[in-house]
Amino acid sequence: RILAHIIEMPAHDRYLRFGYAANDAQIGRYVDQIDFDRDEVFGVFDRRLRLIAMAHLAFAPEQSRHRADAEFGVSVLPHARGRGYGTRLFEHAVLHARNQGVNRLHVHALSENAAMLHIARAAGARVEREGSESEAHLLLPPETLASQVEQLVGDGAAELDYRLKQQALRVDALFDVIGEIKSRVAKVR
Repeated sequence: RILAHIIEMPAHDRYLRFGYAANDAQIGRYVDQIDFDRDEVFGVFDRRLRLIAMAHLAFAPEQSRHRADAEFGVSVLPHARGRGYGTRLFEHAVLHARNQGVNRLHVHALSENAAMLHIARAAGARVEREGSESEAHLLLPPETLASQVEQLVGDGAAELDYRLKQQALRVDALFDVIGEIKSRVAKVR
């Protein structure tokens, strides 16, 4: 699903997301290199369970001197923009990172990626521009019981939303089969 989502992105969006004009093979390598044991990937699914927005929260390796850091990247398909999905994914990633003991969240973006830089600035990140690239740094407060509960509630709501969409798809498929059977019975008469 991650691969299909990113490949569906127009060329300019791939450029903004990766900082270069990523082709399908490069995107495939990126997806293959996601460390699902260490990193987190969050998504927004439409009613057909297509991934329409996705965030990758990449944690620094354990042996890194920056192990209390994480990097955030996000993509939203063009037809799903303007609904706040990027901001909500960022907020969810911030909460998750904070609850994992991360002190600093980084966003590396092209300076022309106004949407990403706006999300980071709105959250209070310090943005440093260096030519065509920008770095946003957000200091995270330590986890609290409230932040842990907030994450549990958010994760539960996301899981419920996904399961409801999954059930709705099954019901739609059942109605399609019933309609097909009715059509065949009517032709036989």
